[in-house]
Amino acid sequence: MQDHTNDPVWKQAIAGSQMLLVAFGALVLMPLITGLDPNVALFTAGLGTLIFHIVTGGQIPIFLASSFAFIAPVLAAKGKFGLEETLGGLMAAGILYILLSGAVRLRGTGFITRLLPPVVIAPVIMSIGLGLASVAVHMASGRSGDGSTQLVPYDTAIWIAMASLAVTIFTSVWGKGIFRLIPIMFGVVVGYLLSWATGIVDFTPIREAAWLAMPNFVAPEFSWGAVLFMVPVAIAPAIEHIGDILTIGNITRKNYLEKPGLHRTLLGDGLATSAASLLGGPPNTTYSEVTGAVMLTRNFNPKVMWWAAIVAIVLAFVGKFGAALQTIPVPVMGGILCLLFGSIAVVGMNALIRHQVDLTQSRNLVIVGVTLVFGIGNMVLGHLEGIALCAVIAIGLNLVLPGEKEAWGTRINEHHED
Repeated sequence: MQDHTNDPVWKQAIAGSQMLLVAFGALVLMPLITGLDPNVALFTAGLGTLIFHIVTGGQIPIFLASSFAFIAPVLAAKGKFGLEETLGGLMAAGILYILLSGAVRLRGTGFITRLLPPVVIAPVIMSIGLGLASVAVHMASGRSGDGSTQLVPYDTAIWIAMASLAVTIFTSVWGKGIFRLIPIMFGVVVGYLLSWATGIVDFTPIREAAWLAMPNFVAPEFSWGAVLFMVPVAIAPAIEHIGDILTIGNITRKNYLEKPGLHRTLLGDGLATSAASLLGGPPNTTYSEVTGAVMLTRNFNPKVMWWAAIVAIVLAFVGKFGAALQTIPVPVMGGILCLLFGSIAVVGMNALIRHQVDLTQSRNLVIVGVTLVFGIGNMVLGHLEGIALCAVIAIGLNLVLPGEKEAWGTRINEHHED
């Protein structure tokens, strides 16, 4: 294994830029879909990554950026409460991470894995992906995410969307080396060129934007309605976080659950999400794409992620760059999202299969079935709806229904023995 810890600064900076490139597609797509400022998202991804590394002692080669789990809740909350109160709810979700961190420190990792076993988390993750399917289809068809406005003629939109999707699929399946890790970038570039050729790209915002500009920071406001709406959504990304920490630990042959400890990584993630919402950015989560790049390059030096964060923060102040991102036509994003949202659902399905959840058992069938319908159907009960409601219902059903409870604590125990 090559040691990159003593690489010169310029090499670390180039490696960091490469890691940011891998994360870039998903990082900016989330704010573009939800109407947040992509420059703010770049800034808060960089800031959040630096906060995470400070909290964890700079020991883990990991990058934090925009979480797709929050897309549907953010869209719904913005329509219901407005942007500022939505940001207040997102800050509360970050505080939930911090509380989970305290619980893990006091009770150990077994506490969180018993509360959130695969039978609970898998259908919630599936609901996140499948619940967003209509958003992807609307955008691929040239409509706004809610389907209310036709932004691009259908005949033009659909072939641009399918071309973007085809290029993304081709690159992710047949791409070699680092190219295989940036299929979203290729899909966006090809879709953008096709959109330019058909005359549906408006370059006015790029011409009018300044080269250097302050990101459009927005301060949060707080209301109980928005907080109760958003906090339960954080449950699924919390488990995703544990999975990512285990994965990067397997790659680097280190037990990060022991050192720096799961309580520290959850705390870092929570502080990163809260800091992002304080400035008007999307919630942060650990990025699996970047973990894949670490595995491919065998560069386990955590300082590389510091450079990725610094480059992201610098880009956030390039006004024309953010303006260019906002000119990406809706069908381009819609085509790529047909794959991304489906992939989220498959991650949940894979958790059920990998942990051999027995769906012939009545309790498991009830938990998964009710969770999927409540989440995908966007059921509303009081202040809770959609993903937030289905997460709460899944946890509640798992706690009260009789029968043998599934667990994935064994996987964490196995990791401890490595």
